[in-house]
Amino acid sequence: MNTPSSDQKGESCLSATQVSTNQASTNQASANQRPDYDPELQQIADYVLGYCDDPLVANADSNVDVDSNVGGLAGKRERSGPSAEAMNTARLCLMDTLGCGILALRFPECTKHLGPLVAETLVPHGARVPGTAFSLDPVKAAWDIGCTIRWLDYNDTWLAAEWGHPSDNLGGILAVADHLSRQRVAQGKPPLVMRDVLESMVMAHEIQGVLALDNSFNRVGLDHVMLVKVATTAVTARLMGANREQLLSALSHAFVDGQSLRTYRHAPNAGSRKSWAAGDATSRGVRLADIALRGEMGVPGALSAPQWGFNDVSFSHGNRDLALKPEGERRLTLARPLGSHVMENVLFKVSFPAEFHAQTAAEAAIQLHPEVRGRLEEIERIEITTHESAIRIISKQGALANAADRDHCLQYMVAVPLIFGELNADHYEDGFHAAHPEIDRLRDRMIVKEEARFTREYLEADKRSIANALRVVFCDGSATEQVTVEYPLGHRRRREESLVPLKDKCRANLATCFPPSRCDTLMALLADRERLEALPVHEFMAHWVP
Repeated sequence: MNTPSSDQKGESCLSATQVSTNQASTNQASANQRPDYDPELQQIADYVLGYCDDPLVANADSNVDVDSNVGGLAGKRERSGPSAEAMNTARLCLMDTLGCGILALRFPECTKHLGPLVAETLVPHGARVPGTAFSLDPVKAAWDIGCTIRWLDYNDTWLAAEWGHPSDNLGGILAVADHLSRQRVAQGKPPLVMRDVLESMVMAHEIQGVLALDNSFNRVGLDHVMLVKVATTAVTARLMGANREQLLSALSHAFVDGQSLRTYRHAPNAGSRKSWAAGDATSRGVRLADIALRGEMGVPGALSAPQWGFNDVSFSHGNRDLALKPEGERRLTLARPLGSHVMENVLFKVSFPAEFHAQTAAEAAIQLHPEVRGRLEEIERIEITTHESAIRIISKQGALANAADRDHCLQYMVAVPLIFGELNADHYEDGFHAAHPEIDRLRDRMIVKEEARFTREYLEADKRSIANALRVVFCDGSATEQVTVEYPLGHRRRREESLVPLKDKCRANLATCFPPSRCDTLMALLADRERLEALPVHEFMAHWVP
């Protein structure tokens, strides 16, 4: 055997490198086959298209041609559909959510965002914004409705590995349903009815809530409003008549779209964007649905594409230390089959416009108010025992810059009811805060600590508690009893107890905008489920125009 020279060795090495490179190029080329849609996207799409009757079929007369075939599913009537409990809760959610939006119209910082981008724009068959005279295109109407709903942090809540407010999706749902209903009537076709809205709410709640069960977006620095965008995209695409391919395309774009950072919710950058972020998300969902309905191709590997997909780019590293997450946690998952679980178990904010992790703390403070109100200057310390999520999200020390900062501060939301015996939206405003320096004096005396049981039961599926405990210690060594509230008013475990206060809350909110007779009409309509479900959407929305 001849031994190669150094030059020959070099040629041999070069040749091997070329072969390796050529093989890699060939393998890459052969692997460049467009994949099927990610299974998670397919599961969501099949749920949305198969869970309820197609609204365009269900509302059509036998003599009316239906111009939509939802993935071959249109007309098939054997659907499981939402439970009776879910539909009734959706009705309560509709009532509560619209009331929250009406109350927000009292605040100029909210209303300055409302209305058309170009003044005096006229939109045929426009979507109405409740409590205003605006009739807008569905994308801007969704933004405006969503902005009012979320402005005061008073609508419903879902808490799990991720948290959020599923009724934020009502912005997109109502805007699209109102526009389509008005348009179809003008074309001589049957309108959408409010049952379609309620079913869409159930499905949007389910998509957002189930995605939140095991996927913690806040731990990768992303804001929960991305789930609003995903859920709104899915259910509004269905309302528009999407087939399966179009709905999958829309969903894929919701994930490859840029996602909101949580920066605006945390000190030192907390600010009012958190009050309109959900409106922006539900509006974007409508826009993405519209893009897909126009025939835009989807991105099948939006989640799973190596290096470029959502899982690798946005879900693989923690935001605290940028460490790579354990392998099993780098992939978006759906923790349970999609049905109506989330709507059945959603949390209502009945008593306070406050971040939900502080609801039971504020309730405990109300109970302690009579005992401490005459001894505020004698307080040595206030002990707040809570769960880990509350500490991580809303425990704050130091100056609070604005109302948005205050309504996400656990200590502020304890101090105000301890002093005044109540907590409402006006208590977060700059003027009120400046007039009452005793609030910050009490905050300085607060000690916050975690109770392991509270943290554990916050995440347990059969409990989902949001527990807080308060104890006030005075300078003379005396102290109050520790007051513990584990489940807030509005939790499913206290649902019956919350029904009358929830209706009272809505009635009070409506009274800030409408005369008593209109309030009577709206409350009667919202209380009659059978009448409400059969009412055309455009007729329902007409009741909300001043």
